[in-house]
Amino acid sequence: MIDKIALTLAIIGGLNWGCIGLFGLDVVALLLGGQGSVLSRIVYSLVGLAAIWCILLLFRDQTAPDEQHAA
Repeated sequence: MIDKIALTLAIIGGLNWGCIGLFGLDVVALLLGGQGSVLSRIVYSLVGLAAIWCILLLFRDQTAPDEQHAA
């Protein structure tokens, strides 16, 4: 479940950065009262933590538990 939450937050961050790059529009800041607002900073922090979690997903062993014992 935490993997899906992290991926969702990372996708939100990626889409936000895409909007900034293409249109100069920070959607998170627009919706939550500016880049310096407490809510925006919380969202930015959660997206950053989610990105760190997703880095860990890259290196996680994806073998199913029963496959590990069969090998």
